[in-house]
Amino acid sequence: MKSRFFSDKLSVYLFSILVVNILISPLVYANTNQVFSKGQSYALGLLGLVTISLFIYLFVVIFQPEKF
Repeated sequence: MKSRFFSDKLSVYLFSILVVNILISPLVYANTNQVFSKGQSYALGLLGLVTISLFIYLFVVIFQPEKF
């Protein structure tokens, strides 16, 4: 039961990260004056999302360790 719930949540999280990356990447591409290629701007957008997600996760783990 738990693994099914986790896999359903994981797919939703991955899909939402991809959708947000599609929205952020053109902004990164537009702000760099075309120094980066589109692939590099998508990679930078994804890297930014992963960094922010990791920051939020670690912040929650530090201040609420009993849940983990």
